[in-house]
Amino acid sequence: MIIRNALCSVLLSLLLAIMATTATAATRPDFSDLKGNPGLHSASALVTDAKGNIIYGKDIDAVRSIASVTKLMTAMVVLDAELDLDEKITITKADRDLVRLTGSRLKYGARLSRRELVQLALMSSENRAASALGRTYPGGLKVFVTQMNRKAQALGMTNSHFADPAGLRTENVSTASDLTKMVTAAGTYPLITGATTTLRREVRPYTKRGPLNYGNTNRLLKNKNWDIALSKTGYINEAGRCLVMQAKIGGKAVSIVLLNSFGKLTPYGDSNRLRKWMLAI
Repeated sequence: MIIRNALCSVLLSLLLAIMATTATAATRPDFSDLKGNPGLHSASALVTDAKGNIIYGKDIDAVRSIASVTKLMTAMVVLDAELDLDEKITITKADRDLVRLTGSRLKYGARLSRRELVQLALMSSENRAASALGRTYPGGLKVFVTQMNRKAQALGMTNSHFADPAGLRTENVSTASDLTKMVTAAGTYPLITGATTTLRREVRPYTKRGPLNYGNTNRLLKNKNWDIALSKTGYINEAGRCLVMQAKIGGKAVSIVLLNSFGKLTPYGDSNRLRKWMLAI
C-alpha cells in the first residue's frame, strides 16, 4: 500500500508539472499569428526570433549608413584578439574626430583600461574610446578596419562595409538583414551584453581630477516594460537614428533592428509600437 501511494504521488506530481508547462506555453504569444502592421516610421526594420525566423521585416536589404552601431563590430574585433583588457591606454590627438568634429570628455592624456574603453564605446557611444581601441590594435588602425571587414565576411554580412571603429564615416554601411547577424554574434560576448545594458558607469581617467559619470544612450533600459539583453544606438545625419537590440517580448527572445529613423525619439516609439503589436495576440 505504501509503495502504491508513493507511486500515485509521483505520477500526480508529473501530471501537474506537465499541465503547468502546457498552461505556461499557452499563455505565451505565438508570433506566427500576428495580424496587421505595426506602423513603424523607421526606413528599415527587422524583427527575428531566437532561431532567425522573420517576425516582421521592412526594406531589410537596403544598404544604409549605420553610424555608431558600428561599435558593436569594434568591440568584437578587440575581444577576438584577446588583448590585455587591463592595459592602460592613453587618449591622444590621433583619437580626435576629424570627420564630424564632435567633442569628447576624454581629453588628451586621459588614461583608461582597454576594458573601460570598450564599455564607454558601447554604453555611451564614446567616439574617442572607440578610436583609441582601433589605434592601439596590433598593426594599427588600418589593420583594425581590415579585421572589422573580415569579421563581417565571416558572419555572412555580404552587404556591409566598415571604414572606422567609431562609426563616424558615412561609409560604415550595412542592411537590417546583415545587422541581425552582427547582433546575434555580439550577444555571445558577456562584456558586450553587460556594457550595452549598463545604465551608468563611473571612470577615473585623470589622476588629479574627480570621476566622470557616463550614461547609456538607450532610454528603453529605464523602462520597466522592457527586458533588454543587448542594445546599441547610432546617429549621424546620413544614417538617421538607429537602434539595435536583443530583448524578450512575451517571454520570447527576439532581435530588433531599426535603421534611418527620423526624429530623436522615433526608434523608441517604433520599439514600443513593435512590442504592443507583438503582444496584441
